[in-house]
Parts: sequence; C-alpha cells; structure tokens
Amino acid sequence: MSRSNPLLWPKPPAIWGYGIAVLTITAALIISRLPAFHLEAAPVSLFLCAIMFTAWFGGVGPGLLATALSTLAFHYYFLPPMHSLAPKAAEIPRIVIFTVSALIVGLLSAAQRSATESLRRARDDLRGTVQELQRSNEALQAESFERKHAEETLRQAQADLAHVNRVTTMGELTASLAHEVNQPIAAAVTNANTCLRWLAGNAPNVEEARAAATRIVRDGMRAAEIISRTRLLFKKGTPQRELVDVNEAIQEMIVLLRSEATRYKILVRTDLADLPQIMGDRVQLQQVMMNLMTNGIDAMKDVDGARELAVKSQRAENEQVLVSISDTGVGLPPQHADQIFRAFFTTKSHGTGMGLRISRSIVESHGGRLWAANNSPRGASFHFAIPSKSEAKE
Repeated sequence: MSRSNPLLWPKPPAIWGYGIAVLTITAALIISRLPAFHLEAAPVSLFLCAIMFTAWFGGVGPGLLATALSTLAFHYYFLPPMHSLAPKAAEIPRIVIFTVSALIVGLLSAAQRSATESLRRARDDLRGTVQELQRSNEALQAESFERKHAEETLRQAQADLAHVNRVTTMGELTASLAHEVNQPIAAAVTNANTCLRWLAGNAPNVEEARAAATRIVRDGMRAAEIISRTRLLFKKGTPQRELVDVNEAIQEMIVLLRSEATRYKILVRTDLADLPQIMGDRVQLQQVMMNLMTNGIDAMKDVDGARELAVKSQRAENEQVLVSISDTGVGLPPQHADQIFRAFFTTKSHGTGMGLRISRSIVESHGGRLWAANNSPRGASFHFAIPSKSEAKE
C-alpha cells in the first residue's frame, strides 16, 4: 500500500525530517512573498500547509520545528513593524493565535498519519495472522490427547481469532474512519484561518477570534477521541471485566460507523432506554455491536427502498439488558437461517464466516444469549441479552 500511495511512504530518517521542515517553510515563505500572492490570508494558508506536510512525513519533532520557523517568518515578514523581531503590542494576539493554530494543525496531521499507518499495518499483517491461526488449529487437533494444554491453546486461539475479526472489520472500514478523522482536521484549519482574519483588521475582534480558537480546540479533541476509540478496538490483550455503560458503548460504535452508513445512504435510528451498568469486557461487547451493525449495513448496500438501521436497548425480564439491531436489508438466508451462527458459514463474497460465531461466543461468555429473526416485510433483527447483576461465566 505504501508503494502505491505516495502519502504513505515510510518516514525518512530524523535528519531528513528536519530538512523537510526547513525546505517547506522556506518554499512557503518564497511563494507567499511573490507579487501574485500578496493577499491577507495567503501566508497563513501556505505556512499551515507546510506544517501539515512536514508533520505528515516527518513526525512531531519536524512538525514543531516547522511551527517555530513559520512563526518567526510570519512575525518578521508579515506583521508590522516589518523586518523586526520586536512585536507591536497590538500584534501579539495574532502571533499567539497563529502559533497555537499551527501547533494544533501539526499535531493533528502527525496523529492522522499515525492512525493511518496503524490501519495499514493491521491490514498488512492480517494474512500472516490468519495463517498462524490455521497452524494453531492443526496443532490443536494433532495434540488433542493433551487435554489441559490443548484447552489453554484453544482459548488463546479463540482470543486471537476474535482480534483478527476486529482487525478485519476495521480494515474494511479504513476509508470511513479516515474520512471521520479528516472532518475535524479540515474544520480546525478553517477555524484557524477565520481566527486570523478576525485579528487582521484595523480593530481586531478578539471575541470572535476567541470563539474560533475554542472551535479549533473542540475539533482537535474530537479527532483525538476518534483515534483513541479506533486504537482501543485494535488493542490485543486478555479480557478485562469492568462496569460498562451499554448505551455509551452503542453511541461510540455509531460514531465510528457513521461515515460507512452515510456512504450507503442508511439512516441510523436509536431508541436507548435508561439501563443499569453491566459487568463485562467493553472491547468485546463493542466487537459484538460492530459485527451486528456492519452485517446490517452490508445487508442493505444493494437493496432498493428505505434503508434504516435501528438500534434499541431496553430492560428485559430476569434483570437482563436487551440490545436489538434491526435492518431493512435482504433478510436471513431462507435455506440456511439455522446455520448463520456456525463457524465459517457466510453469504458474503469477502466474509470469513466467523463474525456471528465469535459474537455468540462473547455473549455466552458474559452469561447471555444471542439470536436472530427475520423482519416483516423485509430485513433481519439480531438480539442479545446479558445479565445486569450477576457476573458472567469465565
């Protein structure tokens, strides 16, 4: 992937990264001083683009150097008094806002590069991981007489397979996740330019500039939250039982899948009741929700008519929490409705046939159950119920 896409070429050595910082800021300064670019916002936009380019290819260190150089150049060449490093009191807010905006843009660019590389590495490692799991499965069959050792290895293989299923699904959503991260970054750049325009007039509007800077911070936090949630789902480790807010977990998965739903013109509707927290592994439960939601989206990609994904949570009998995910897609396979939870059974051309099997195993390990039914007139519903009080089985 890195060979076909120049934006994902490997990072150069550190000294090259700092060289890129010097070259890009120098180029931005030269271009901005050309007669054709004598516009108010031209230097700001060129410097921000240079910082984004440097942070993307060089990382955080070169990005910080580019920020420092651009701040000095902006101050020395474009703020009165010209060609002087002694700032006028009225220009100090512009210098501060420019520096903060440049820092945020550079850090966001470096963070996006890091997230994109994580997705690429996960996809590149998928084939080797699957082959390793196949070898582990063959070894288990050959060593079945060693019951204790085989059970330990099987549990580890199941955990690895669940992780592969997560990575596979997230890999398929790479474009949507990249779009979801790009939105706050683009908004931050727009707000940075807006902020500087408010400060560039004869009477700087500090209130409007402060509001724009606040929006920059909010957009930066939004991008960081998306990256944090994505990295958590890629995390590989032993299950961690804790108190989980089911509705919050549902909302987080809807945010990650929002771009994918929008891409296929699917309306996502929620009906979330006031629920008690449950004891469980948050990442595993979100994997179940992600599998069921992506299955619903896949089932509606090619259907005509209304496309709606409905997610509902409610209290059930026997102190259980019930989550239902319904779609208006093609429905369950008529001849194989009882086989959809079997391992390696799939109706997708690109499917592994493990998503629903893993989801049922996760729900049952939490002391619950997972089942499916056809909707009327079309579509399918998946439901899982988990105890809200008693602790789940190991």
